[in-house]
Amino acid sequence: MDQSKQKDIETKQLLAKYDREFATRVKLKKAHWVIIVIGVALTIFHLYTAYRGVYPSQIQGPIHLGTALALIFLLYPAKKDWVHRPGVPWYDVLLALLGVFTNYYIVFNYERIVTKAIILGFNTMDLIVATLGIILLLEATRRAVGLPIVIVASLFLLYGLYGQNIPIISHKGFTWDQLSTEMFFKTNAIFGIPIQVSSQYIYLFLFFGVLLVKTDIGKFFNDLAFALTGRFTGGTAKAAVSASALQGMVTGSSVANTVGSGSFTIPMMKRAGFKPEFAAAAEASASTGGQIMPPIMGAAAFIMAEYTGVPYSEIIVIAIIPALLYFSGVFFGVHFEAKKRGILGVSKKELPSIKGILKKIDLILPLVVIVGMLLSGRTPTYAALWAIGTAFVISLFRKETRMSFMKTIETFAEGAKTALPVIAACGTAGIVVGIVTVTGLGGKIAGGIIELSQNNFFLILFFTMLAAILLGMGLPTTANYVVTASMAAPAILTAFPDIPVIAVHMFVFYFGIVADITPPVCLAAYAGAGIAGGNPMRSGVKAFQLAIAAFIIPYIFVAQPKLLLQDGATFMTVAPIFITAMLGMGAISAALMGYLSKNTNIVERILLIVAGVLLVYPNTWYAIGGLALVIGVYVFQRFFKKENEAVQA
Repeated sequence: MDQSKQKDIETKQLLAKYDREFATRVKLKKAHWVIIVIGVALTIFHLYTAYRGVYPSQIQGPIHLGTALALIFLLYPAKKDWVHRPGVPWYDVLLALLGVFTNYYIVFNYERIVTKAIILGFNTMDLIVATLGIILLLEATRRAVGLPIVIVASLFLLYGLYGQNIPIISHKGFTWDQLSTEMFFKTNAIFGIPIQVSSQYIYLFLFFGVLLVKTDIGKFFNDLAFALTGRFTGGTAKAAVSASALQGMVTGSSVANTVGSGSFTIPMMKRAGFKPEFAAAAEASASTGGQIMPPIMGAAAFIMAEYTGVPYSEIIVIAIIPALLYFSGVFFGVHFEAKKRGILGVSKKELPSIKGILKKIDLILPLVVIVGMLLSGRTPTYAALWAIGTAFVISLFRKETRMSFMKTIETFAEGAKTALPVIAACGTAGIVVGIVTVTGLGGKIAGGIIELSQNNFFLILFFTMLAAILLGMGLPTTANYVVTASMAAPAILTAFPDIPVIAVHMFVFYFGIVADITPPVCLAAYAGAGIAGGNPMRSGVKAFQLAIAAFIIPYIFVAQPKLLLQDGATFMTVAPIFITAMLGMGAISAALMGYLSKNTNIVERILLIVAGVLLVYPNTWYAIGGLALVIGVYVFQRFFKKENEAVQA
């Protein structure tokens, strides 16, 4: 077995260990070709509807979800430990067929369901199909995403059935007949906004990311990052951060990005002198930030566009400054750690040639197309379709990027496989949204948060943050955003209606993402530690320190929406806030890493943290005070403090 294949196997094993989404069957036998045919068909369906126009939601959604359920039951075993068992058992084939039947039942009975059934009521067969469809969706989600989201959705279903008996948040109550048909046949639950967005936009962007990886266009980003930053202090870690930011623009998965980029960058960081835990943390924090990096961001950003009414083309512009602040914070942390340990850059001869990279600059054209079309007002569907076509054409011009016929077929099938966990999560999150809608739970939760916080601005934000992080420890980002946007975000908007809607939704979005690097459940950091051979929990704590900006920035842009280019923001009003926030990130990073111009003691760390908070708070006099503190600590270290003998741990 050659080295590249062995590395690919090890990568897949690591992904399966830390992320349920990648725990698929290894020995499919004859089912392999069945899965390829279904996967290719699903991708062609989405490309076709992107070109010709999507079907009504109760046709597009069931085809999207039903085909995905078939693939999930064929690919994902009932138990994670069974991935190495040969073939697909008969009962999973049966479940795959039932998944198709229950969803396509809506397609073939579309006219009756959307007209007569809604007015005259559903028949016995409808009730059987709805019940079976919900059960199959929950089981498929358990296999492809994990148990926590299924538990959450099940609790909401129980609330829908028995909520009339619960004090404070009671509702009128529903029978199972009412609830099951409401969840499965209407457009405000399983086939609501999450699955509609998944079928129209998310699938195409995920396929676009797969295409870039399969054609090795993605490797261009790695080479570019190393060429630009590799020669500076701590160059390997800075290059890893830059590469993950660039890769994250087109992948949008914390764990997958950590393992994909980390298998290359983490060993390099270790060889340069970084500790295993820090190498894992640097990769994990940068990879997690990929979901907030325009132009593609994570899947939840597309749903945000539907929830807020803000076009996706505007969201990618709004997200630029927060993303820059986030990655600046990680970059500062890496820099101070490298200075503290005396880790220099990589020699020029070991880095990719800038001249060689410029010869391949056309490889960035697919991203130029996608950004250009979005900013020109084209729909995300249209932009993704053109970007996919551009990437495919560009790949034909070089031997190393050109795909054979079989590789093209595999890429189409891989696009479907990559989308399966997102599709399942969107469908199950739709159950939560449906229950919140029909029971009025969202308003009750919002009222409870306001009452608990006594209408205090920062307490409401804090409780919302906790909800997003706690949910994010068990739910994928997309489902987490859907739940918190339905339940917690309204509390902020109810108490403080002057805050722009997009600022509140970005707040929720950010904290759902950083759960991947928040101890004790920090899957991206655990995956990085698996590559680095470091302690998982220490890696998680380090990642938390490096990504501290993500825990501060959302508070800033809610308090000062100009950072999101809201409230009549201009260059003159945004620039000072951005600069002081950047300096604040640097001060806090220096404190957490224990180094400014020399190693810091506890007093200096406290002063730097205070300075950082003052700098990021949108107030001119606070910022001046924070800057004075930073300058004071720096001058003291530079001119009055002797260098410590030993490097602190």
